[in-house]
Parts: sequence; structure tokens; C-alpha cells
Amino acid sequence: MSISIQAISKGFGDHAALTDVSLEIESGELVALLGPSGAGKTTLLRIIGGLETPDAGRVLFHGQDATEKSLRERRVGFVFQHYALFRHMSVFENVAFGLRVRPRETRPPEPELRRRVTELLELVHLGSMAQRLPSQLSGGQRQRVALARALAVEPSVLLLDEPFGALDAKVRQELRRWLRRLHDEIHVTSVFVTHDQEEAMEVADRVVIMNAGRIEQVGTPEEVYHRPTSQFVYNFIGNVNLFQGRVEGERAYVGGVGVALPEWARAGATTARIAIRPHLLELSREPDGSEYFTACVDHINPAGPLVKVQLTAQWGEPFQVEVSQERYRLLAIERGLELFVSLKDERVFVDTSDDSLMHGEGI
Repeated sequence: MSISIQAISKGFGDHAALTDVSLEIESGELVALLGPSGAGKTTLLRIIGGLETPDAGRVLFHGQDATEKSLRERRVGFVFQHYALFRHMSVFENVAFGLRVRPRETRPPEPELRRRVTELLELVHLGSMAQRLPSQLSGGQRQRVALARALAVEPSVLLLDEPFGALDAKVRQELRRWLRRLHDEIHVTSVFVTHDQEEAMEVADRVVIMNAGRIEQVGTPEEVYHRPTSQFVYNFIGNVNLFQGRVEGERAYVGGVGVALPEWARAGATTARIAIRPHLLELSREPDGSEYFTACVDHINPAGPLVKVQLTAQWGEPFQVEVSQERYRLLAIERGLELFVSLKDERVFVDTSDDSLMHGEGI
């Protein structure tokens, strides 16, 4: 089931939750709505599901206008952050609930209902727990029951609002891998809301980056990370260092490291802000090439596959570099050590405006 969101706007009092939002979602896609709190993610999800009515714009399901249709008419399955399971019902009856409350003419016969629920419980790896109560399950298991319940009504679209937000980090990691595998099996068009960029990048086919009620960028996880189209996206996805650079001719300089300016930024600019990801800076004990600046190591976090090194540049500006464990040991990095810093790759953003957000291009 494809979804077409066309020029949707929605306000609550004086607050504009969504402004002229348009988005195309293909049948069978798993799409993440990603952004900070207040970006409009949940409002957009609720409008897709029919729980909110837009002030302007349309929602089409497979080419048919669904803007005025209810959640039931749209055949949408909804999974919330807080499982909303019936505490007095068994796991089996929680999953069966949506089928049992259907009108008699569309309710499946009891043998068919039991077969369908049993298959779903096996699908979410809870077949042996059908007669348990929700209180007898872990948080991750309860969320899987909630997902099975949403799937029981055979939805054309599955919507998930921060589905793993109430779980601890380890369980979240396990469940998002499980959700990706499950989606690959059932191929139902799915949209989920998250503020966790790692979750979106790991699970989604495409990521929709939202900010202040608007869409900043839509693309695959690789595209939004490596080819961001705005400084907001560059800064929001992953860590980034922001340097104030001086402009000389066609280049902007951070210390002795020069970055080529795009043509639009060359005329009349004297300074530029330059954003560089921590893993795109190279550390060495001796100058590596002709362009570098020096920095002093302030703090080291060696936990994990990458070592995070906090430094202060020769002009007093703090920044972070990420190096491999091998490179960390080879350089024998320690606090107080002075190192030479160069740039591995010119995938940076440049801005010559006075605004807090950059309007530059990736170069």
C-alpha cells in the first residue's frame, strides 16, 4: 500500500506543528520519521493513521483520498511506545482482541481466528507464552505482543510511534534488529517515529529528517549521513565539529588546513563556519602533508570500536576526533600530548551567513 502525503499543514492554537509537508512512501517500504522533539513526527504519523485531521492537504492510500477516513477504514495498525495491553487478558486474547471486536459479518470464524493468532505469536517468537498475562512478560516481549496485535487485523499500513522508547538500550538494540527481519518477511508498508538516529539508520529503508514542522531531507540512511543537504541534517546525524575559518581567495582555512569554497560563497566573504565530522580528521605525531594545525589532547574515551579524543586547537577552540583502536595505540595518545591535525576528506559544510543554521553545500 503506497502512501502519498500532499501539502499537509496542521496547527494547534498558535503553534504550527506541520507546514506544507509532502512525502511519497512506496508499497512495502519501512520509513523512519526522525527528528528532535517538537519536529512534527508524531503529528504526521497520527494524520497518516487518521487520528488527527490536517488543516490543509491530503493523504492518499494507493492513489485513493483517505483524508476523511477513520483509522479502521484505512486498515491501519498502530503500535505505541507504551504497549497499552489489556492487563487482565492473556497474550493470546490481547492479540485476538482486534479480530473479536469486528462486526459479525467480517469477524473470522473461531478456528480461523485461533489459527491466525497462533501464527502471529510464532512470528514474533512468543508461541510458548500465549497463556501468560502481560505482567509475566519482559518489556521487550510486551512490545512484541503489541506488534502482533496490530498485525492481527491484517493492516494495509503499520504505524509505530517510538515503539522502543520505553525500553533499555540493550533490549532496544535487539528489538530493532528483530523488527527489520520481521519487516523483510511480511513487507507491510510501515512508518515509524523515532528521535534515535542510530535506530533509524539501522532499521529504515529511507529516513525522513524533520525539523520545526518541515521535512529537511528524505533519503536512504547512507544518503542522509554522507550527503546531507543542509547544516541541520549534517549536525543532527552523527557528531560534528564546527570551526570558524578565515576566507582567503577560493579557500576557507581552519588553522593551516584549507577547504575549497563553493562558488556562491567566494564573493565578499571574509569568514566561514566549517563543519567537519570527527572521523574525517587525521591525527599524527609529525606533520602529514603541507596543511595541518596543532592541538593538545584534553581527554580520551577509549571504550568501543572507535576512540574518542577531545582536543583543544592551537587557537583555543575545543573539538573531537575519532580514531581506530589501532591508530590510538600506534600514536600512544595521552593527555597533554600535542598532535598534528589534518583533514582526511573534504566532505564538509561551509556557511558564510550570520544565521545559526548553515545554508551551504557539501563539498
